[in-house]
Amino acid sequence: MTTVPSVNPVTSLNPVSEAEVLRDALGVLKDREQVAERLLVSSAKHSYDPDKELDWDAPFEDGKWFWPPELVSLYGTPMWRRMSEAQRITLSRHEAAALASLGIWFEIILMQLLVRHIYDRAATSAHVRYALTEIEDECRHSKMFARLIGKGGTPYYPVSRLHQNLGRLFKTISTTPGSFTATLLGEEILDWMQRLTFPDERVQPLLRGVTRIHVVEEARHVRYAREELRRQMVTAPRWSRSFTRVTSGEFARVFSVAFINPDVYANTGLDRREALAQVRASAHRRDIMQTGARRLTDFLDDIGVLQGVGRRMWRSSGLLA
Repeated sequence: MTTVPSVNPVTSLNPVSEAEVLRDALGVLKDREQVAERLLVSSAKHSYDPDKELDWDAPFEDGKWFWPPELVSLYGTPMWRRMSEAQRITLSRHEAAALASLGIWFEIILMQLLVRHIYDRAATSAHVRYALTEIEDECRHSKMFARLIGKGGTPYYPVSRLHQNLGRLFKTISTTPGSFTATLLGEEILDWMQRLTFPDERVQPLLRGVTRIHVVEEARHVRYAREELRRQMVTAPRWSRSFTRVTSGEFARVFSVAFINPDVYANTGLDRREALAQVRASAHRRDIMQTGARRLTDFLDDIGVLQGVGRRMWRSSGLLA
């Protein structure tokens, strides 16, 4: 009888030795170039020009929301119950603008982090070509969000000066795994909210179109960041992984605060201090933020990011139950 040698499915598909096969708690890591090639194919098929895809000239529809009411920060609070329907819709318009402003701030940081990531890598690799493709996507998204704010007739809502400077510091000192952790933090919570927004017929058609484009294209960005972060948490030096746990916890605290811009309350005729106090006390809002972050925090926990002091910082951010 002839003995058939066993075949390792990983080494048979990828010409590497067993020692080079990278694994983490989620299993064998996929080949970096293969992931990038698939994402490039997807980008070629499913990329959109918001200037051409969306009807920017159509007027807003009376009585429709700019963000699902359940996702508006004051939803369910005593202040919310005292507001008229028109006041609630106006608040949703300003909060949609504030989130678009936050998205622009974050995506500008992300683009700089991606440029840093590929600076020393071969420009001919699929991994780098996809990073450049993602930067193209983020440029379009930032312009789309800016045009949306202008169309809505609200102010641009920049983050606070403190958060602006913390962002400047972070994008300067961040390690590669820290960069991809922050990328996922900025993308996945908003992505969860936008997945609830684009099919919601109570919401303005333009807002639904903006969120639909963003969801489709961000799905690729999340896949790229997750695969690279898994790789980094296996291969990065111990000090870098430890540093990532702490910086990600701090960025979670910054992001959770920046998610609400208090100027939206003053600009809609509400008492800023009372509104902030009610939002902080809102069990509904806390549940929304933790539910939106759960898919991400489960993933980060699996790959070893949520450990030690970093985990305690994530808890203090309110994003981790």
